[in-house]
Amino acid sequence: MKIAVIGGGPGGLYLALLTKKARPDWQIDVYEQNWADDTFGFGVVFSEETLEEFLSRDAESYAMISEAFAYWDDIVVRYKGTETRCGGNGFAGCSRLKLLQILQKRCQDLGVAIHYQTHIADLSRFGDCDVIVGADGINSRVRELYREEFKPSLEHKTNKFAWMGSTRPLDAFTFFFKETPQGLICAHTYQYEPGWSTWVMEMSPRVWAALGFDRLDEAESARLLEKIFEAELEGHKLVTNRSLWRNFPRIFCENWWHKNVVLLGDAKATAHFSIGSGTKLAMECAIALSDALVVHGERSIEDAFRAYDKARRTDVQITQHNADVSLAWFEHMERSSDMKPMQFAMVVMCRAKSITWDNLLIRDEGFVRAFEDEWYQTYFEETGFDVRETRPTPMFTPLQLRGMKLANRVVVSPMAQYSAVEGLPNDWHFVHYTSRAMGGAGLLYIEMTCPSADARISLGCTGLWNDAQEREFARIADFVHANSDAKIAMQLGHAGRKGSTQLGWEEENLPIAEADANWPLYSASPQPYFPGISQPPAELDRAAMDRIIADFVQATRRADRAGFDMLELHCAHGYLFASFLSPLTNLRRDEYGGSIENRARYPLEVFRAMRDAWPTEKPMSVRISASDWAPGGITEDDVLTIVRMFEEAGCDLVSTSSGQTVPEQKPVYGRMYQVQFAEAIRNVACIKTMAVGAITEPAQVNTIVACRRADLVALARPHLIDPYFTRKAAAWYAVRTQATPPQYRSGMAQAYREAERMREKQAELQRRAKPRHRS
Repeated sequence: MKIAVIGGGPGGLYLALLTKKARPDWQIDVYEQNWADDTFGFGVVFSEETLEEFLSRDAESYAMISEAFAYWDDIVVRYKGTETRCGGNGFAGCSRLKLLQILQKRCQDLGVAIHYQTHIADLSRFGDCDVIVGADGINSRVRELYREEFKPSLEHKTNKFAWMGSTRPLDAFTFFFKETPQGLICAHTYQYEPGWSTWVMEMSPRVWAALGFDRLDEAESARLLEKIFEAELEGHKLVTNRSLWRNFPRIFCENWWHKNVVLLGDAKATAHFSIGSGTKLAMECAIALSDALVVHGERSIEDAFRAYDKARRTDVQITQHNADVSLAWFEHMERSSDMKPMQFAMVVMCRAKSITWDNLLIRDEGFVRAFEDEWYQTYFEETGFDVRETRPTPMFTPLQLRGMKLANRVVVSPMAQYSAVEGLPNDWHFVHYTSRAMGGAGLLYIEMTCPSADARISLGCTGLWNDAQEREFARIADFVHANSDAKIAMQLGHAGRKGSTQLGWEEENLPIAEADANWPLYSASPQPYFPGISQPPAELDRAAMDRIIADFVQATRRADRAGFDMLELHCAHGYLFASFLSPLTNLRRDEYGGSIENRARYPLEVFRAMRDAWPTEKPMSVRISASDWAPGGITEDDVLTIVRMFEEAGCDLVSTSSGQTVPEQKPVYGRMYQVQFAEAIRNVACIKTMAVGAITEPAQVNTIVACRRADLVALARPHLIDPYFTRKAAAWYAVRTQATPPQYRSGMAQAYREAERMREKQAELQRRAKPRHRS
């Protein structure tokens, strides 16, 4: 076979050497537009896990690379004059030029031909090649030649950054957060060889412009940064090498190959430098592509490319998602700038969501204990709850909302059961809700319940418009209060244009199959959910608005009489009130459409009427969709305006969900993918929030609360399969502050014993599995 690799970066070179090593009879050529010793940037970073993979693939290059690396175990956060260290991370840094030289030499030793100063404008010269690899970086010419086929997406992120170097020695990967009158700047720094360290300077465009960097050249920028970071540089200078101010380009290609052309490295997907994964991704993908070519290449190039895609797509997407989340935190790092040093350091460590409370306990238990010293003291000062001695983990600390005290931060999400008849809860609901209350969660939500029959999503939805329904809900609430410490919340909502549909496990969001079973719908504007399929709704007029307000007020009074501790108004997921809030579904030209203040007017009228009917000592919350996941949808500024108006109306908590507004939505899923919205509201509007969405582990709950991303954490599907999620978590963390019914005490005693053994076993396995760098 004949293979042409366009681009002589680490990814392209590693692919060439691995493939040539496996198949010496193949002809492999690398084409690089620069000289052999040209390089831009300074150092590169790898984790110990990645180095272990390098060792298994090519011991010769690994030996040369390992000799060139500077190793460190700690991450340091310098913030407000305090240095915080977290160990157990395992990183290695190397000069990018040195890495290239090692890979170049290894390629030459194996017989790979490297052609320097060769600019490739088109691929016509490679007509006799079996495989052409586009490894030509962010500005890939190969990708652009086949843009229609590769379907790349490109988004330039907001923050400004410049890649610089220094002679300042460092003994750890260090984040220097520098407060200036203009705002916060972060220097991402690490030593990559004796006498040299990388300094990536990052700041918001507002801070960048306020400091005048938009008027400075490369050298002038370095001199100003030397003044700003004078104390941190300790007399050392900054060194430039095409250290131009840039915005990070977020690239991802839908397709990775076309005919015999395949993409590698930054040409197909980029990952933000804050998690140090660009070169790592390129070289790991080079391993997979080499394997695929060796196994399948001679038989079928397409099979080889499919195998490469299958081996790497998920890992690349996960890494890119983590990098995106990390990048987003740095774009908004000033939102955490009021935190005390240990909490700020915790947020920095956990910003990408891949590191959680339990991960940190394994990496550096001392770091977590130091965080607890600060956090529990602050918690006591702010709330009056003193858990400084018991330290039950943030997950198991109480939360007060008006007169309601929750025993912990775990919430059973409202989950539609589609099992009511004429809105009446039955034995299914009694068992479902009471069993989850017995499971130890601090707060239990009833599914979205409707104040009238025509407000329902489906025929199976619960209602609260008559005495029989009120009695059944009172039976549930009475049992919960008599047999557990859980509090119980009623969520009231109106389906709007998404009403009169089939049960959730049938054809979701489609009209009821029996035409005569459907009922008239209302919405902010007369737009059906599925044009041509869904029933068109009527635009809500004043008379209907007033009737619906009255329906919600009567349901509010029933919820109070039934014994509910908290009340929530559902303004999310494209239902009636959400249809007013989103510009995608509210096309009105009256006082209820247009600006966000107008769009929020009717939901606020309903909320205020409910608040007036609901006891003052009982809290109220609102659920919103903080993103429509669609172009032209609701913005963060809209959301912040909405929650501030609801707070003024007496709202105590914002349940922060997203999406389901329009069927053409394109959510970016991932673990804890909606927490970002709760975090923004919590830290900008300073209103208590509840996080929801793909939260599955106690460690995630602890991390969310510890990092002030939300005050409460709601879990849905985990509670469907495991009502005792919270009790198991209490056993895992050896928390004994949770009340246990006497009937369950022997079971909890066993759970504590088993959890202790499991903790010891898991910790030992994780310590043994941790890679060790070789010297």
